[in-house]
Amino acid sequence: MILITEFMDDTAVERLSAAHATTYAPELSDTQGEVPARMAGVQALIVRNRTQVTATLLEAAPGLKCVGRLGVGLDNIDLDACKARGVEVMPALGANTLSVAEYVVTNAFVLLRDAYKAQDAMFAGAWPRAACSGREVGGRVMGLLGFGANAQATADLARAMGMSIIAYDPFLPADHPAWDNATQGEIADVLAKADVVSLHVPLTDDTRHMINADTLAQMQPGAVLINAARGGVVDEGALVAAMASGHIAGAALDVFETEPLTQAAAEKFKTIKNLILTPHIAGVTQDSNVRVSALIADLVLDRLK
Repeated sequence: MILITEFMDDTAVERLSAAHATTYAPELSDTQGEVPARMAGVQALIVRNRTQVTATLLEAAPGLKCVGRLGVGLDNIDLDACKARGVEVMPALGANTLSVAEYVVTNAFVLLRDAYKAQDAMFAGAWPRAACSGREVGGRVMGLLGFGANAQATADLARAMGMSIIAYDPFLPADHPAWDNATQGEIADVLAKADVVSLHVPLTDDTRHMINADTLAQMQPGAVLINAARGGVVDEGALVAAMASGHIAGAALDVFETEPLTQAAAEKFKTIKNLILTPHIAGVTQDSNVRVSALIADLVLDRLK
């Protein structure tokens, strides 16, 4: 039996259903407490980032063989508990890389240009041409904290637009080919030299609030920040303060400390200019959903042979 608790491409669901008894219940991502009761007899669980795969949930599924992750981040899955029970965790590596890279580079353009929210003033009869002149991305520096597959794809697109790349990743070997077209630096180097800082790290004890008042102060005046990684990596209060002061000129946030972002949690952002908020969709396009869903369907079907 297969249980799918978050949205998945219809074609992939149909393939799974043709091979095994499959329950497609994406509404369960909003009712976490109901998931354990649905796990009896389940051999494969397919999730995105909202379903919490905890030790308690695993205890309710003694026959579980695998967890398919429709994406790459694994902080919602208790990996140690899965390993202890022999449950294979299968992320959709590479399937949404292009979507993330396009999200980052698109927002770099928008934030540096600072022109695309002028319509309200123009509807009111204003002509804010000077205020909308903004900056070009060509000739500027893209800084990447984390230099895995998504960040490397981002670097390729940014470089094609005329940007140079500086990155930090202590886990990527110094002789990796990705460094051939990027400067390797420490966190402080990236923050000090980049016009655009994009985050590509998992949420761990070491990365939680790695972007805080101190590190924001190390960024260039007028730099912009893009977070399509994990919400807890950024201290949102510190970012709001840095933007209110004018030190940070813009930010795009796709992930948040509170997800889904509540009205109360969003209140702090309301007065900030040149801010883009999106609902955790950097890696989710119609195209990537097809690729991610197909890959996970393949992996699950192979595991359940």
